Amino acid sequence: MREIVLDTETTGLDARGGDRIIEIGCLELIDRIVTGESFHYYINPEREVPAEAEAIHGISTAHLAGKPLFSEIVAEMEAFFGDDRLVIHNANFDLGFLNAEFERLGHPLIDTARAIDTLQMARRKFPGAPANLDALCKHFGIDNSARTHHGALLDAALLADVYVELVGGRQAGLNLAETAAAEPATIAARSTRQPRSPRSHTANANELAAHDAFIETLKKPVWRRN
Repeated sequence: MREIVLDTETTGLDARGGDRIIEIGCLELIDRIVTGESFHYYINPEREVPAEAEAIHGISTAHLAGKPLFSEIVAEMEAFFGDDRLVIHNANFDLGFLNAEFERLGHPLIDTARAIDTLQMARRKFPGAPANLDALCKHFGIDNSARTHHGALLDAALLADVYVELVGGRQAGLNLAETAAAEPATIAARSTRQPRSPRSHTANANELAAHDAFIETLKKPVWRRN
């Protein structure tokens, strides 16, 4: 099972009001294990990055100068996505920005039903508790000390760990595939063993005499009934 953990950073909160994506980070999961395959770009938003947004993610307008436009990375991004599910924390936000970019290009939009929203998962699992990424990392004991600013690739990595915990933890697989692969060899090894010769269980004369002596001590033993 292949899934893509996804996060974005933006110039602000309003995708319809002109805010743009400035960073996208994605990680590949296979059977809910991070494979090491990733997709990551800083993107030129063709506008200034407001100071309040830079304070959150640390990405400046100057840093994005010369970075590719969204239109230049979209084909590579879609190839990385494939047809697989997208794991996103607050999916409406990130998909809103991605679909706004697609709409500018006249490109088909991403179906929101394709996304697994870990924010909603966390709220269902821990009703009333904080469900932001930092709170979930703390709850599950995930080290987020490197998260001095928001960052798409770093946050995707943290989210991958949070998602695995939300769906039941890393023990769910129990390496069954490896066990199954090793089992035929184990059976073959067992089949080469020489069978042990059967042992005799017949009582000898001394054992029969001892048994008879014991029976004599019993009152009306069933073994002596006619």
